[in-house]
Amino acid sequence: MGEFVPRPKQQEVLLYSGGYMGVAAVPGSGKTWTLSVLASNLIADGYLEPDQEILIVTLVNSAVDNFSKRVGNFIEQRGLLPKVGYRVRTLHGLAHDIVRDRPGLVGLADDFQIIDEREATNIRNEVVRAWLKGNPFALDSFLSADSDGDENRRNWLRRERLPDLVSEISLAFIRYAKDHEMDPVQLGVRLERMQTPLDLAEMGQAIYESYQRALAYRGAVDFDDLIRLALQALKLDANFLDRLRYRWPYILEDEAQDSSLLQENILRKLAGPQGNWVRVGDPNQAIFETFTTATPVHLRNFIQNEADFSRELPNSGRSSQSIINLANHLIDWTMLEHPREELRDALNLPYIVPAPEGDPQPNPENAPEKVILVRDDFSPGEELDAVADSVVRWLKENPEKTVAVLVPRNTRGFQLVDRLHQRGVEPVDNLLRSSSTTRLAAGAIANLMQYLADPKSAKRLARVYQVWRREDRDDEDLSERLREISGWIEKIDRVEDFIWPFGGSDWLRTLESEGVASAILDHLSEFREVVRRWQSAVLLPVDQMVLTFAQDLFDNSTELAIAHKLAVVLGRAIRDHHDWRLPELTEELAVIAKNERRFLGFSEDDSGFDPDRYRGKVVVATMHKAKGLEWDRVYLMSVNNYDFPSGQLYDDYISEKWFVRDRLNLQAEALAQLDYILRPDSSKVYQEGAPSEEARLDYSRERLRLLYVGITRAKKELVITWNTGRRGESLQALPFVALQVFAKESGYGDLD
Repeated sequence: MGEFVPRPKQQEVLLYSGGYMGVAAVPGSGKTWTLSVLASNLIADGYLEPDQEILIVTLVNSAVDNFSKRVGNFIEQRGLLPKVGYRVRTLHGLAHDIVRDRPGLVGLADDFQIIDEREATNIRNEVVRAWLKGNPFALDSFLSADSDGDENRRNWLRRERLPDLVSEISLAFIRYAKDHEMDPVQLGVRLERMQTPLDLAEMGQAIYESYQRALAYRGAVDFDDLIRLALQALKLDANFLDRLRYRWPYILEDEAQDSSLLQENILRKLAGPQGNWVRVGDPNQAIFETFTTATPVHLRNFIQNEADFSRELPNSGRSSQSIINLANHLIDWTMLEHPREELRDALNLPYIVPAPEGDPQPNPENAPEKVILVRDDFSPGEELDAVADSVVRWLKENPEKTVAVLVPRNTRGFQLVDRLHQRGVEPVDNLLRSSSTTRLAAGAIANLMQYLADPKSAKRLARVYQVWRREDRDDEDLSERLREISGWIEKIDRVEDFIWPFGGSDWLRTLESEGVASAILDHLSEFREVVRRWQSAVLLPVDQMVLTFAQDLFDNSTELAIAHKLAVVLGRAIRDHHDWRLPELTEELAVIAKNERRFLGFSEDDSGFDPDRYRGKVVVATMHKAKGLEWDRVYLMSVNNYDFPSGQLYDDYISEKWFVRDRLNLQAEALAQLDYILRPDSSKVYQEGAPSEEARLDYSRERLRLLYVGITRAKKELVITWNTGRRGESLQALPFVALQVFAKESGYGDLD
């Protein structure tokens, strides 16, 4: 690693020696480098006692590794021992350290368990199903008028749609309650005192109580409990808090724009009123706020009202001047011209400023003709074809450069991956996958092996079908087909009549006689052939069996690599346990699926993604996952008023379900009812519909920031496209129109 030469604005931050400091940092400003050098300076310059540490708190695991390496390298350059004098943690890691130190203080056993999001989801879904079974008509008043008088349709909605919706509502409700340190019993007491009927809050409280009971039965906590209990521990024992304050006299917080209420309260408690706390972030890149208490307002208020002094990191050597100008114009348009005045606070200063003259990391050469905003009103399919064709041409001409296609949602990304495959291009798409790639891959194979251990189980075969078609869940039409077909499979009387029919007992022919479409029958016939192949693979050695499954289940290089390592582990297990068969091997995979730490480093999501490793290949990612990354050329897709609404009457919102009346956002309504209970003395009274409108504005703010993030991923070239949506009714996003006007006036490029 070369010597770090700070820019003037970075040097201002590095002069810090104590107190509260807030730093607003633009994309590509080198904030991680700056914080790493600051930490090493404080250690090397003697600000710590031998038993003290700098505490660095960041957002994701990959950033933990990044900080640890950089701080260690800087310390070594100063002639000191690495890995001494600092601790880097995510908020969950910090909370774990605090609670593990004193579990009895918050009512936990020494051997308490932490369940991951997958298991938490399974528990919550079980609770939701039980609640809906006991209250089948509780949400009927929220169903749209289209289903009135049609009991079959209402039954279908209750059976097929409400479980997922109630699960989404309860997830947001429980997280929000825990972030406000409210347990279900306290909440129930407050609900009983309310004079206003609050049906959604009553539902949320009942599910919350059952969910917490299920966790207690397992002797476990979830990630949200971990953070809540960490703050509780700090409040309960002043001596414990003093000990931690002594251990961590300096707190450096990265990505502070995404801090939740609990995170801010924990760090404020640890810092103390006279402590040393540095908060660095970019409020314009706050993109993880929907239905949480995380908001860039926390950081803005800290910088403006609490910090002893504030600093800016406005210089960025990442992008060309034309791309910087486009991002800055988006800030200007939002602050001054957005048609909804309520949204003019979505983006704020500072502007991005190019690197100073003579900087060792200068901006790329300016090329306005390579910033292209495509006005053509593509259909969704036409947009995919246009982008795929452009990518293929560009890769041939630029084999040593980096390129990414960024999409608003996973579904669109998978569709583009298919188009690229058709053109003979193998894209890098592991950033479309969730950070739980390892446990999801293990879980998929475990579900398949569970069925093969009990091949007569229709329920397990239905689950295998869902695993086989798991990507359909992200598409509204395909997800409906997925639920319908898996429901049919689950009700098969004899599974062998489907997989290995004999004589006239073919289940598919029964479906044909019932008028099921030939396309569905062909689809099920394909699934039958795949299951037959899997059943035959049971005769292979376990490692070969797993790899056979993987070839059918996965097409992503990361998942295939994980499957290979799983095959090695199971092969070793069978050598150590000669009596193990499919049930025992399945249980071993289930353990892996629940505990991804055991496989830490298998997925690039654990260790960080480096675009430079994929020169000459196209990376397909969501805009959310691309945060913190950069490429020579970037495509932004689907910049229409569905994926990027602007609070207009004609905009649609992904969180508003078609079967719920009056465009109500039931998550927002439930949280508003909860907020009303939490603050009964507030002058703000709950009124149905108002929270849904506010949720539209919050979502529009987040999408403006997401567009800003997408633009600032590009170093040299940028292409933005839009499409008219599935029904041909979507329009260009309003900020995209504003950027087109600016681009035309600035002499930017034409259609690629």
